[in-house]
Amino acid sequence: MGRTNPTYRDALSAMESRWADYRRALRHGDQEVFDRLFEDARAHADASGLQNHQFVEIPALVSMLLEQQKYIDDLEDRLDHLEDDLNAER
Repeated sequence: MGRTNPTYRDALSAMESRWADYRRALRHGDQEVFDRLFEDARAHADASGLQNHQFVEIPALVSMLLEQQKYIDDLEDRLDHLEDDLNAER
């Protein structure tokens, strides 16, 4: 017996394929950012697959947002350290 539902990774790959025309229309630098967003979604494929959501887009977007928030948190930490270093030098 075969599976009736595609895996999350398969569904995500199909979603990325549906966005291929959009990606091609982006500027080169934006294409790289677009690709990184899908890398972020793939990074959380195990958790997203467990969600077993009806729409692949929702766990993909949550995964992308999670990675964006981690990046923002890292930048805030780095900024705090730089500010502390600057204040210590005064």
